[in-house]
Amino acid sequence: TRLVLGVACVVITGVWMGHYRGGYAWDGSAQFNVHPLCMVLGLVFLYGDAVLVYRVFRNETKRSVKILHALLHMMALVISIVGLVAVFDFHSSAKISHMYSLHSWCGMLTFVLFVLQWLLGLGFFLFPWASAQLRSWYLPLHVFFGLLLLAMSVGSCLLGITEKLLFSMLGKIK
Repeated sequence: TRLVLGVACVVITGVWMGHYRGGYAWDGSAQFNVHPLCMVLGLVFLYGDAVLVYRVFRNETKRSVKILHALLHMMALVISIVGLVAVFDFHSSAKISHMYSLHSWCGMLTFVLFVLQWLLGLGFFLFPWASAQLRSWYLPLHVFFGLLLLAMSVGSCLLGITEKLLFSMLGKIK
């Protein structure tokens, strides 16, 4: 069910931006459309998958699941960077201010904390430089903040979708 809903979110965002909002390009107004698709794909779908690997792959080796968890997060990170570059480049080209809305600030906070969480996870668990005692102390925090950041990602996406819809509707009101 989760996979179907996740794919549906990505597909609906893709159709919305690709068909109803003018398609995709790396220049012009269509460049903005790369941002919602990449952020939903990266920080909602792939991040959600990464969070669930420990539940889904219970019978696999711990090391294999850790690597899959880190790789899914890395893919989410790379795709999200593409989305951020797209929106910042679009705003610069169109002479639109950066970081002007609640969505901008919540999204950037979420992204920065996501990167920090990913780096700490690599350092504590995949390439453990910390003692076993320190890792066992940090694990519940890592799990808690991972879930909190997933919720923040979904919330930031909803803020962005609402903002885009409002801007679209305000443009049609005379």
